[in-house]
Amino acid sequence: MNAILVALADAERDLWYVALGLGLVVALAVAGMLLLLLRYLRDIEQSVGSLLDGAGKVAENTANIPQLEATTPVLDQIAAEGVVQDGYMNALSQGYAGERE
Repeated sequence: MNAILVALADAERDLWYVALGLGLVVALAVAGMLLLLLRYLRDIEQSVGSLLDGAGKVAENTANIPQLEATTPVLDQIAAEGVVQDGYMNALSQGYAGERE
């Protein structure tokens, strides 16, 4: 009967060693995945930082877009003035023959 208890104790000890070995492997795998996750998070943080910098530059470039609405009336005035100036130039040049070739 003593031999059975000793054999059982050896088998239990072997199972404990296997369980501890598996636990160590799992703990190392979890630690590795956590390190990988931290690296990915750092990369994401850097990417978001550069994205926010770019967004600030876009915001600076587009800040004056509402002022573009005011250009249409100004362009209409410029076109109307161009027509008037063209009329003046035509009136001034009437009768002017210039040099003929």
